Amino acid sequence: MSAPQDTARANDILSIVAASQDINAFKELNWQGSLKDYLQIVSERPDVARNAFQRLYDMVMSYGQEEYIDCKKRITRYKFFDDPMNHGADAVYGIDVYLQRLMNVLKGAAFWYGTQHRVILLHGPVGSAKSTIVRLFKKGLEHYSASPEGALYSYGWQEEDGSILWCPMNEDPLRLVPPAARSDVLAAINANPRTRYPVRMEGDLCPVCRHMYREFMKEVDGDWLKMLNRIVVRRVLLSERDRVGIGTFQPKDEKNQDSTELTGDINYRKIAEYGSDSDPRAFNFDGEFNIANRGLVEFIEVLKLDVAFLYDLLGASQEHKIKPKKFPQTHIDEVIIGHTNEPEYRKFQNNEFMEALRDRTIRIDIPYITTWHQESRIYQKDYNDLRVQKHIAPHTIEMAAMWAVLTRMEEPKQYKLSLMQKLKLYDGRTLPGFTEDNVKELRKTSTREGMDGISPRYVQDKISNALVSDAEQTCINPFMVLNELESGLKHHGLISDEDTRERYRGLLDTVKKEYEDIVKNEVQKAIVADQNAISRLCGNYIDNIKAYTQKEKVRNTFTGAYEEPDERLMRSIEEKIDIPESRKDDFRREIMNYIGALAIDGKHFDYTMNERLHKALELKLFEDQKDSIKLTTLVSQVVDKDAQAKIDVVKHRLIEQYGYCEICSTDVLNFVASIFARGDAKEES
Repeated sequence: MSAPQDTARANDILSIVAASQDINAFKELNWQGSLKDYLQIVSERPDVARNAFQRLYDMVMSYGQEEYIDCKKRITRYKFFDDPMNHGADAVYGIDVYLQRLMNVLKGAAFWYGTQHRVILLHGPVGSAKSTIVRLFKKGLEHYSASPEGALYSYGWQEEDGSILWCPMNEDPLRLVPPAARSDVLAAINANPRTRYPVRMEGDLCPVCRHMYREFMKEVDGDWLKMLNRIVVRRVLLSERDRVGIGTFQPKDEKNQDSTELTGDINYRKIAEYGSDSDPRAFNFDGEFNIANRGLVEFIEVLKLDVAFLYDLLGASQEHKIKPKKFPQTHIDEVIIGHTNEPEYRKFQNNEFMEALRDRTIRIDIPYITTWHQESRIYQKDYNDLRVQKHIAPHTIEMAAMWAVLTRMEEPKQYKLSLMQKLKLYDGRTLPGFTEDNVKELRKTSTREGMDGISPRYVQDKISNALVSDAEQTCINPFMVLNELESGLKHHGLISDEDTRERYRGLLDTVKKEYEDIVKNEVQKAIVADQNAISRLCGNYIDNIKAYTQKEKVRNTFTGAYEEPDERLMRSIEEKIDIPESRKDDFRREIMNYIGALAIDGKHFDYTMNERLHKALELKLFEDQKDSIKLTTLVSQVVDKDAQAKIDVVKHRLIEQYGYCEICSTDVLNFVASIFARGDAKEES
C-alpha cells in the first residue's frame, strides 16, 4: 500500500496539471460550426481568408520591428528572427540586410506584386542559418495559427452515419461558393473597411471535395443551401508534426525517390471499398505539396532533387497547381521555400535544362556573419548556461568568433588597412581617417565576403572539445579554444588546399596578438581602478595645460611657489595616445575649448567625457603604479607580502568587475606579467 504522503504528492501533481489547463482555449482551438457561422466570421474578420504568403508575412510582422542606421543605410531588424517563441534558441544574428531582402519578397507576394509565383531559394555556405530561418518560419506559423490573429479554417463532409470526411488539403471553406456567385460574395466581404488584403478565391476544389460536392448536390437536387447542412467547418492548427499545413521534403537516393512523395499516391486498400482507382477517396492526398496547403513547404537541399522533381516545382510555383497521378491539376496555396549551398547552385546555373526553373526562382543570399560581436552572440547563446558547470574565461568566446569572422573576410585592397582593422570597422569601431562611406565602399567591393571561410558549426565543435577535454579543468581560457581550432584544421573536410590552412593558422596568430592587447588593457584598468587617483592626475594635467595655453604659471601646492607648467608631465600623458610634439598645442587648446564650452552651459568637465584623454590618463597612471605593484615578479617564484597584497586587490577587481574566476584571474595576471617581462628584457638588451 502506498504511504499517505505518496498519495498526497500524487494529488499535488494532478492539481498542478489541472491548474495549467485552459478548457476555454481548448474549445476555441477545436471549434466546429456551419458554413454560415464561417461566413459570419469572414464578414467580421476578412483576414481569416488570407493566402499563405499573407499569413506568413503577417506572422513575422506581428512580432514587431525596429530600425537602425548602419553606415548611413536604414536597416530594419525584424524581432521575429530573435526567436521570441523559444527564448532565442534559434535566433539569427548579423544578417539583417539579407533578412530584409527576404521580407521584401514576402511582402511583394502578400500584396500580389508577382513574387507569389516564385520559389524562394536561400543560398549560402554550409552553416549560414538557411535551415534555421525556415525552421523559424515553421515554428512561427504553428504558434500564429493557434492565436486569435492567425486563425484559419477548413471544412468537411458529414456522411449519413455522422462521420466526417475532412478536406485532405484543408482548403478554405470559401471554395465551396459556386463560381457564379463568387464575385458578388467577394465584393460583400471586401466591403469591410478592416480588409487589409482584398480576399480572393482562386482555383477549384480538390478532387475529393469536388467529388463530394457533386454527389451531395445530386442528393439535394442542386439546392446549394440544403447541401450546406452536410458541411462542417472547423478551426485548423498548422503543425509540422501532424503534417497539417507544413511540409518538409528531403532528397533521398535517386533509386528511392518517387514523385508521389510530393503529390500523393493511390491507396490500394481503399480501391475495394470505392470500386475504382479513379475515385479520389481511394487516393492518399498526403504528398508534401498536398499536406502543406495553406502554409509552407520546405525543400531541403532543393537542387539535389532529381530533374523530374524539379519540374513539379514549375507548375507549383507559377500556376500554384500540382498534378496528382490519375487526377486533374489541383490548386495549392503555399509558400515554397528551399535552400542550397554554393556548389549545387553553380551546377544549377550551368544546367541549360533548368532555365525555366531559374526564371521562377528568387535567390536570397544567406552568407556567414562578418560582424565580430554578432558572431560571438551565436556561441554565447549556446555556452552561457554552461558557466555554472565550467567557467569560461572572459574573451574566450569573442576570440573564437573573431577568428571565424577573419577567415570570411577579403583582404582590403584600396586602403592601407590590416584585416584586423577592417574587422573593427565592420564592427562599428572608428579609425582615424576612415568614414562610414569608406566602410560602405569596403563592403561593396568585397563581393564574396561571407560566402567562404569557417562555419559557426566548426567553432562550436571546438569550443565543445575544449570544455570536455579535461574533466579536472574547471575553467577554460582563449588559448585552449584557439589551440583546438588550430589542431582541427589538419582534418577539416571543407578545406581543400594547404595554402588556406596556412592562412587560417596565420589568422590565429593575429587573434592571439589582439588578445594580448585586450588583456593588457584590462589588467591596466584593474591596476588603476582608483578613480580618485585618476581624478587627481586629470586635475593636475588640466591645471598645467590651462596655464600653458594662457601663458601663466602654476602654483606648487607643496611649496606655494609659482612655477612654469610641467611640460614633462603633460607630454608623458599626451604621448600615451600618440599626440606628436607638433600637435601638442592643438590638442591642449582643443581640451580647453571643450571645457570652456561646457562652462558656458553650466556643466563641469569630467575626464570620462573625452575617451582619448581618459585612456591617456589610465596608461599614465598604470605606468606610474606598475613598478610599485611589481607585476613582473609574478613570473618569479618569490613574491613579497606587500606586492602579493596589491596583486590580490587587482585579482579581486578582475573577478568583480570583469567576470574572471580565481583560476583565470591568476592565469591572466601571469600571462600579462610574462608580456611585461618580455618587454623589460627587450629594453635591457
